[in-house]
Amino acid sequence: MHQHKVIVRFCETDLLGHVNNSNYFVYFEDARIQFFYDAAIFNNDQNYVLASAKCDFIKQAYFRQVLVIETKITRIGNSSFTAQQEIYDDETKELIARGETVIVSFNVETEKSHPLSNSIREKLAHYIVND
Repeated sequence: MHQHKVIVRFCETDLLGHVNNSNYFVYFEDARIQFFYDAAIFNNDQNYVLASAKCDFIKQAYFRQVLVIETKITRIGNSSFTAQQEIYDDETKELIARGETVIVSFNVETEKSHPLSNSIREKLAHYIVND
């Protein structure tokens, strides 16, 4: 499992004082991109697009709250993989939100999916969790 921390900025909150729902997708993206770098799955031959993204909002998050985003891989397919992400309060460890994304290896020239290389599959396998 991969972990990434963020501190909620004032501009990410709304009139009710909690994090606006759209920002959870930004937090997931931020953690996912850091995961890509840390797992070393970026290279000159691999590009990725998001095929699906969802979020279940469990609790509210607030300005200056430290959040931990955990990323794990739940499925590796031929040209795509599924990442499950969970956001926790760093201090209380309470679950704030849970999301899932399907990421597709993409050829920008043909604008079609592209098979994941064996090297990428092996790197992703280090983060796979079967729930």
